[in-house]
Amino acid sequence: MISSVFGKTKPISYIIVLSFLFLFYLSVYFFLFPENISQDSVFLQVLFLAVLLLSIFVINFIVSRNKLTGTNTYTILIYSLFIVLFPEVISDGKAILCNFFILLATRRLVSIKSLMDVKNKIFDATLWIGMASLLYDWALLYMLLVLITIWLYQPRKVKNWLVPLAGIFSLAIIGFGILTFIGDADFFKNRYVFSVHNNIGIVRDWKDNLLLIIYILGTVITIFFAFLKLGKRGLGRIVSLRLILMSFIIGIVVMVLEEFPEPLIILTFVPAAVFVTNYIESIKRPNIKEVLLISSVVIPFGLLIIRFLIK
Repeated sequence: MISSVFGKTKPISYIIVLSFLFLFYLSVYFFLFPENISQDSVFLQVLFLAVLLLSIFVINFIVSRNKLTGTNTYTILIYSLFIVLFPEVISDGKAILCNFFILLATRRLVSIKSLMDVKNKIFDATLWIGMASLLYDWALLYMLLVLITIWLYQPRKVKNWLVPLAGIFSLAIIGFGILTFIGDADFFKNRYVFSVHNNIGIVRDWKDNLLLIIYILGTVITIFFAFLKLGKRGLGRIVSLRLILMSFIIGIVVMVLEEFPEPLIILTFVPAAVFVTNYIESIKRPNIKEVLLISSVVIPFGLLIIRFLIK
C-alpha cells in the first residue's frame, strides 16, 4: 500500500507529506513544547513551518533532478519520518533554517556534475553555506563539501578554487555594510567563536541517547549496503552519493561541536533519507519492501505516542 503511493511521483504523495508535517508541527508545539508558544513568536513559527514545508520540494528536486534515487517519493517520506523520530528539531527554528540553507547549497553542488556554470554554482553554494553559518558558526564546515566537489569534478582549474574565497568575501562585505548601518558591527566577532563543546557525553550516556545512537549506526549500515548494491549495478550516481555521504558526516560533526546538538540532527536527515531510499529500491521482493516501509512508519509513530503519553 505504501509503495503504491510513494513508489511513484504522484501528487497525492506530496499532499500526504505536506499535510502530515503541517499537523505534526502544530501537535508537537502544543503538546511537547507548549512553553515555546507566545504571541510574539507566532510570526516566526509560521515562517519556520513554511520553510519546513518548502524543504520537501527542494529535497525532491535535488534527488529527482540529479537522479540520486529512482522515480519515487520515498525520500520525502523517510525525511518526514525522521522528523517524527526526533521531534526536537521542531523546537529550534534556527536548525530548520540552517538545514534549508544547506539544502540549497547541496542542490547547487550536486548539479555541478553537468559541468555547466560550475563557477556560478560554487559561488551560490558558498553564499548559502555562509548564510547557514550565521545561524550556527560550525555550519561553516560545510565549506569542505564545496572543496570536495571541486576536487571531484574540476580540480585542475585554479579559478574554481578561488571562487569560494570570492563568495565568502562578498558575503562578509554585504554583512559588514548591513551591520554597520544597524549599529551592530561586532556581530561577526561574537558569532564566529567556534567553541568546542564536549558533546562526547552523547556516546558516554548511551542509555539516555540510545535512539540517536541507533539512528546513526543504522544509517551507517544502510550507507554501506547502499553503496554495495549500487556498485554491483554500476549506476552512475556513485560520485554524487559520495557528496551526500560527506554531507552526512559533516552534519554529525557539526552536531557534536555545537552547544545544543539535539535539533541539529536534522542536518543529517536528507543524506540518511537518500541512502535509505537507495537501499529500499534495491529490494526486489515487493512483500519484503512493503514490510520494511510499514515498519519504518509504525516504529517512529509508536515511539512518538509513547512520548506523548509520558509527557
